[in-house]
Amino acid sequence: MSDEIAIKVENLSKIYKLYDQPVDRLKESINPFRKNYHKDFYALKDISLEVKKGETLGIVGKNGSGKSTLLKIITGVLSPSSGKVTVNGKVSALLELGAGFNPELTGIENVYLNGTLMGYTREEMEQRLDDIFSFADIGDFVYQPVKTYSSGMFVRLAFAVAINVDPDILIIDEALSVGDMRFQQKCLRKIEEFKKRKTILFVSHSVSLINSFCDRVLWVNEGLIIRSGNPYEISKEYQAFMIDSSYNKHYSFESGKDNTVEEESALLNDIDDIRNNVDVIGDLKAEIIGISLFDGETNEKVFVMKPGQMLKLAVKVRFLGHKILNPILGFTIKNASGNIVTEVNTLVLKHEINSINQKVIKSFSFKFKLPNFYRGSYTISAAIASGTSEKHIQHCYIHDAIIVEIINEINYTLQGNIFLDDVVFESLL
Repeated sequence: MSDEIAIKVENLSKIYKLYDQPVDRLKESINPFRKNYHKDFYALKDISLEVKKGETLGIVGKNGSGKSTLLKIITGVLSPSSGKVTVNGKVSALLELGAGFNPELTGIENVYLNGTLMGYTREEMEQRLDDIFSFADIGDFVYQPVKTYSSGMFVRLAFAVAINVDPDILIIDEALSVGDMRFQQKCLRKIEEFKKRKTILFVSHSVSLINSFCDRVLWVNEGLIIRSGNPYEISKEYQAFMIDSSYNKHYSFESGKDNTVEEESALLNDIDDIRNNVDVIGDLKAEIIGISLFDGETNEKVFVMKPGQMLKLAVKVRFLGHKILNPILGFTIKNASGNIVTEVNTLVLKHEINSINQKVIKSFSFKFKLPNFYRGSYTISAAIASGTSEKHIQHCYIHDAIIVEIINEINYTLQGNIFLDDVVFESLL
């Protein structure tokens, strides 16, 4: 293997035997004709990849896709069914909570144990203790059995050990989702520091983190590598795949002018139909039955976007023959905490929609430039009502109809009338 390669995986497969009931395992072991009572499940199937030294590789995929299995084989926790893994350098891994720690031992005993497993002497680990405990910041709990730790304390100590043993390769498997926000930010700063001189494998469901830290992204699904390449491009495809697991697929969109009957029909077909896995409130005298988000310039469907990007939100509404006076259509964008970061409707935009009293399906679209939101996951909810801003009837409100990811590379600065007021410092002797 080349000295420039940190990890090389060749034709790697991991097969698990699945039995319908426990007794089938015994039947299979004693059957004189070697009859199989199991089904083969491929957690990984003939995977090959290379990770260069100094590269930060992100790995994405839905739950059960094989990401953790791949990392466990690379770290030696699991043995492959076939294939070969070659690792060039010392590995430190932060896998699922609890991996590598003995719950009966104290925190400090586990630190020594982990150091021994990585080939360090007790004296060498003692030289690192101050840095480890300073980073973990769990106080006297280091002298208590780790089975008494909260999940947050556990990951604090585990991450502190992982980064302070000076590994050549750092592997992180979604562990940073545990713990308070300050500690998460502290870990991310450390990862950023590691990027300059170490090889990192980083598994996360957060597309924004993957884009922030990774040089390349690997998309794994059902034990296979689907794609590998530029983080932003892979993120868009992966996010679209995850959304399309709940929505029908459509690919084109034509709008921006008065639509003919044919164009209106095409527009309706291009909007994703909403399934039954969303929360809906209202009297349903008018129903939102579809919603899609498109790039405002290319008309390409998007799930990952950047601030300043022109977007088009298309909404499909079915009117059921009730008399809907002064229809109001709107949408809200909420952050991952469920807080509304922006909202708008046709009433605010002073765009009148004619009253409707027939059975008909109509399409509407909002075109807007995405504000400078921070990176992360957001949801878009849509609503159709009627009346006025002071007094209106809610017909259909679709909670979190679309999940999107914002990739933000902007450095924010405070602007406007911001100044430092005169301050007098006094010293009392």
